[in-house]
Amino acid sequence: MKQDFAITVDAVVFAEENAHLYLLVIKRKNDPYQGKWALPGGFLEEDELLHTGCLRELEEETGLLLKEMLQVGIYDEIDRDPRGRTLSIAFTTKLQQRKEIKGSDDAEEAQWVLLDELTELAFDHHKIINDALEKLQITR
Repeated sequence: MKQDFAITVDAVVFAEENAHLYLLVIKRKNDPYQGKWALPGGFLEEDELLHTGCLRELEEETGLLLKEMLQVGIYDEIDRDPRGRTLSIAFTTKLQQRKEIKGSDDAEEAQWVLLDELTELAFDHHKIINDALEKLQITR
C-alpha cells in the first residue's frame, strides 16, 4: 500500500543583540495560512539532504546564507498541515547579531521579531521554536 506524504524542513534562526533575543520569521505568500507569520522553510526536494534543504529554503525565503544548523527534531502530528500528511524536520542556530534579510520566493516579507513579542504563527511553529530554545539551552 502506497502512502502519500510530504517532507518539509523548517529553520529556527535566533539572533541576540543588546540582551534581546530575536527570531527570523517570514510572512507567508501562499495558502495555507497566507499572510500569517511562520518559520522559513518548505518542501524537501527529492535529491537533497534534510540539512541542505533547510539551508536552501532559508536562503530562498530570506536571503540569509548559513553553512551550519543543528537538527531540533521531527514533527509528525497527523493534522499539522491542512494540505495533507506532512513530516517536518526542524533545524536551528543562534547568530551573534541580526543579519540583513529580504523576503522572496514563497515569503511575502521576512522580519526579525523580538521573541517576547511573537504572536500567532502558522502550523505548529510555536512548539518547534520552544524545542529549538531548549536544544540551544536558551532561557527566555
